[in-house]
Amino acid sequence: MEEKTHKLKVEIIMEDYIKNTIAGMIQGDGGWVEFVSFKDNKLTLLFRAECSKCFILDRCCNWIKSRIREDLGQNVEIEAIRKKPFFWET
Repeated sequence: MEEKTHKLKVEIIMEDYIKNTIAGMIQGDGGWVEFVSFKDNKLTLLFRAECSKCFILDRCCNWIKSRIREDLGQNVEIEAIRKKPFFWET
């Protein structure tokens, strides 16, 4: 039970960090990032707007990983999901 509570706390901290620290910086460049989940050190993020078509999204994900390591002391892997608007051609 204690381990489950700890995992939930870490997930809440991670979601808060993405929402209140990282998202604003991404929005400054016309992008949009949303927290999806955090489990077993795997952070899943949804990227919209300019991020959904960015050619250097992997560099941005590496930057997010380094900020998390620096600010939260957590090593994470990031799964990036691109969410393009439905009216874009594929």
